Amino acid sequence: MPNAPVLGAALLSAIALASCGTPLQPGEVAISMDDLRDRIEGGWAGQMVGVAYGYPTEFVFNQQIIPDDRMPEWTPDMVANALDQDDLYVEMTFSTVLDDKGLDATTQDFGDLLRNAQYRLWHANLGARRALKRGVPAELAGTPQHNAHANDIDFQIEADFVGLMTPGMPAAANDLCLRAGRVMNHGDGIYGGMFVSCMYAEAFFEDDPRKIVEAGVACLPPASPYAQLINDVLAWSAEHPEDWTRTWDLIDGKWDNREPCPNGALRAFNIDAKLNGAYIALGLLYGERDFERTLRISTRAGQDSDCNPSNACGILGVMLGYRGIPDHWTSGIPAISDQKFSYTDFTFPGIVESTRKRAIAMAEKNGGRVEGDRLIVRRQQAEPAELQVWDDYGSPVERIPVADSRWNWRGSWQAHLITDRRGTEWAGRLASSKGAEATISFEGTGAIVTGPYLPAGGSAEVYLDGELHKRVDVYPDEDNWKYGDSVWHAFGLENGSHNVRVVVLGEP
Repeated sequence: MPNAPVLGAALLSAIALASCGTPLQPGEVAISMDDLRDRIEGGWAGQMVGVAYGYPTEFVFNQQIIPDDRMPEWTPDMVANALDQDDLYVEMTFSTVLDDKGLDATTQDFGDLLRNAQYRLWHANLGARRALKRGVPAELAGTPQHNAHANDIDFQIEADFVGLMTPGMPAAANDLCLRAGRVMNHGDGIYGGMFVSCMYAEAFFEDDPRKIVEAGVACLPPASPYAQLINDVLAWSAEHPEDWTRTWDLIDGKWDNREPCPNGALRAFNIDAKLNGAYIALGLLYGERDFERTLRISTRAGQDSDCNPSNACGILGVMLGYRGIPDHWTSGIPAISDQKFSYTDFTFPGIVESTRKRAIAMAEKNGGRVEGDRLIVRRQQAEPAELQVWDDYGSPVERIPVADSRWNWRGSWQAHLITDRRGTEWAGRLASSKGAEATISFEGTGAIVTGPYLPAGGSAEVYLDGELHKRVDVYPDEDNWKYGDSVWHAFGLENGSHNVRVVVLGEP
């Protein structure tokens, strides 16, 4: 009996030593498995709440701050809307590529997924799918040569899955973003995904929103317009720390003026990745780690006002963890936790577990390890991506409608006018007879011919300055019409006078 206290002390000492595991090496950080799951769960929940909250205002308020009295009033059942949002189901299907092909999945692997996807797409994603179905290699489907939407927001709203599986590993995040993002975007369009995913990566180990935004921009080439805009937001928010609307005004005045997207050029609508990325940063910087404040600011900034709060609240959800998000916002999730997100096999618990496994595998691939109930991560330094900027050819200067006398028409063209679901009027002309032509001359370095994509859409040849430039078609690859999209485009031309002639082939 006299030895009992000594034996007890020795046993407790052994248990204490065992729980500590191997001492951390310089540059390593540890996160418990419980904390890892909680933060990943918070990231997915934040996305769900953000997109469901902002959905009613999406592109309803362009080039204006949404009035406070026009903001949605949240109820727990609203989160079910997230199950049908492309912000979530597209990135989840990208996740399956990694689950199926492994962490070294190639651009072609991601391209195969997008080419064969059955869900509706828009902008850069849809442009990429059209290109892929017409034989363009996946590595080129997002380039401006093949995709007029190269700078659009698409990969930015889908890159959350990258950041959620690369805790503390921004270099790994950038590598994966390049492999996946180049399928549908180029230049600033890819940098948007890098910015978002690198903020996620930092949010696992940092709780200062300003440092997280700085970590995001550290992954971008400093000379890129995207990085310049985010650095402006960081500077302006420091100058006006109490007034986010003042910073919004400065963003609007300097940066909302050169949208190249054919739907938004010279219009209030702006789906440019970097402008909307600035609104993500705005919410994080002025939200001050408060979930509701971050949500409302990133939504009230307008434009893509469901995608932006989805990104911002996903990042904040990682910072806070699921348990740190007020129940007011997450209380509707348990009721739908057994329902699958559209076009996927994932439920909410399913995508959390899939992401957790990939995060562990990514840490191990990059020098980390599992020790008992904790994951050891070898922290990486952010390295700016290679500079690939394409939109320095000049800004859009004019839209020339079909009624303008500069258009010359030959053959049977019929007037076509339709109003889309947002109230935008699209006026054009349709022709199906072989040999019908439309010709126009312009001054500048590039042009986009826009028009509708329709289920009975046919083919045409487009001549640039008298030479056959490309064969095009207006088949939508979907069951619905698309309006005002690029039928043909060319950028980087010699600055001067050019002529475009569209010749209808009369073929389906």
